[in-house]
Order: sequence, then C-alpha cells, then structure tokens
Amino acid sequence: MSATITQTGQSNPVLLPAQSKRMRMDGSDPVYGDWRDDLLADGFAVIKQAIPRENADKYASQMYDWLEGFNLGFDRNDLSTVHRDKLPSITEKGICLQYAVTHEDFAWAVRSEPGVVGAFEKIYDDADLLVSFDAINFTFPNRTDISPNKPWPHQDQDPLKPGFRCLQGLVNLLPNGPDDGGLIVCKGGHALSEEFHKEFINEPRIPAWTPEWFGFTDAGMKWLKDCGCVWEKVCAEPGDLLVWDSRAPHYNLSSTTQQPRFAIYTCFMPVSDASQEDLVRKKDAFERSVGTTHWPNARHTGSNVAKRDGVEDPHNRFEPVNKPVFTERSFNLTGIPYIRA
Repeated sequence: MSATITQTGQSNPVLLPAQSKRMRMDGSDPVYGDWRDDLLADGFAVIKQAIPRENADKYASQMYDWLEGFNLGFDRNDLSTVHRDKLPSITEKGICLQYAVTHEDFAWAVRSEPGVVGAFEKIYDDADLLVSFDAINFTFPNRTDISPNKPWPHQDQDPLKPGFRCLQGLVNLLPNGPDDGGLIVCKGGHALSEEFHKEFINEPRIPAWTPEWFGFTDAGMKWLKDCGCVWEKVCAEPGDLLVWDSRAPHYNLSSTTQQPRFAIYTCFMPVSDASQEDLVRKKDAFERSVGTTHWPNARHTGSNVAKRDGVEDPHNRFEPVNKPVFTERSFNLTGIPYIRA
C-alpha cells in the first residue's frame, strides 16, 4: 500500500529517545489521580471520550459503509439482513482481520486520534510509539447463522515471560451497555498472574497457535474465584477507549439485546521495544495491507485471504477501499521512519 502523507520529511529515519520511564504495574507505581489508578488496581480501565462523540459516530457509519460496500444484501437498517452470506467473513466473536480492513481509512483515523495515542503515551512516558494493525470487531446480536460465541477466558501473554509487557486496547464506537455484549475482565487477575502460573505450571495447556496466548481451564477459573476475583463486564459509550493489562484474564460476551457492537482494537508500544527486524517485518505488513495481532512489533502478521466453506472468498480484497491519508505523526506509528538505512 502506498502511503499518502500530508507532511514531508518521511524519508529520514527518526532518532530514538533514551529509554523511557513507564508504568511498571508491579506495585511500585505512584498514585496518578486518573484512570491509571484503575488500571493498576483492576488490570483494566476506561478512558472516557478518548474520541469525540461526533468522530466516533462518523467512524461507525464508515464501518457500516464498508460492510454494505460488498453489495451482498446487508442493510444497516434491517437486522434480518445480518447473515454470513450477506457479509464478509466475521468470526462468532465479531473479529474481522482480512479484506485489508485493518488498513481502511476509518481504522487508521481511530488509531491516530490524539486521545487514543495520548493514553498510551501516558503509560509509557514516550511519544515514539508503534501501533498494531489489529482486528476490527463487527458483532451483531442474536446470530444463528454462525457458531455460538462460547466463553474463551484467556490472557494474551506467555506465562514464561512475566511482568507488565503489553497494554491492550479497543476503541468502542457504538453504545455498549451491560447486556450488549463485549469485553469482560477478571478484576485484579493481572496482579495474580505470576502466582497463578507457578501454581499451574504442570497443568497441560489449552493448545494455541502462539505461546503468547494462555487459556484458563475450569481448574484455573476456580482458582481465580477462590482468590476473590470477580468478572466484570466493561460498559462503554461511543468514543471510549478500553485498556487492559495483557496478563488480565478476559474474553468477550454475546449480546442479549438488539444492539450491535463495533470496536477497533488498538495497541501501542514504544519503538525502543522493537528490533530492526521487527520494523522491517512491520513495513512489509503495511505495504501488503495485512493485519497483525495486538503486538505492535508485528511478531505475527496475517493474510487478506478469507475463506468461505473452505475455499477462498471470491469477495476478497487486497487493498483498502478507502486508503488512509497520513500525517507525519500517524505515519510514524507504522514504524517505517525508524528503520535504519
């Protein structure tokens, strides 16, 4: 994907700052007097109106435009048209990662919002950040045309690599109340992560495609409950940013209302945490318009080849319908300017 940039100077590598001072999430952080205190105590937090409501409404409308643009019969005003044959491939958990959707203009606009980037700058005390090319969530209620969304409690961090390593996030773009489905987090579970994994070190792991994913068994769930942990459904309004420590057990719930859920996953990390090899791999993902996992160093990259019933979807797309326009600040988030010649 060729980038359109509104400011010049992108061809020169940006000099990296000294190691930044960041939140440690190990009990030694000070009291901040804002949402960071919730993050420290609970393992998650909600940053209210990280995006202005009018912007959030615009991005949600653009997401509806994108779905309707496949011309398969989906109509945002008629929930009876929500069917796998009338939509691109979306998992039962609402995840869409193919079709170059992670590089659509609305996805990059959300990632580039000052209130979103600024929240992660506070966490890492660093303005030189990378952003993930993570999935988009289109969840519609009461679907019977796809597999049910079963609970999948997990943490997105390798138990053999303890400590605070990653802050995950999503920007909520539609009203999301207590019964509308969405993120549920085990409150305080992040602080018990190291103890938990020492206790369960010999328990067979649920198979996963990456060691950076750990699923909790029934025995693990009971242990968390016995420790007093409570699962909390995180509610949000359009424009709210939800963040959580990757050690925090979490999953998403299905809606029991008629309210759809739209969200864009956003995760940032300091450029100094990525290697030059990471940045080159990330540049390749950007140029091919493919997504990544939540890890901004692009440890794993995806594909734009979605499948239907085991065969390639004839509606696959390999570049965005509406390509993003980058400012110097937002283009830096790709990591490309930090690649040394």
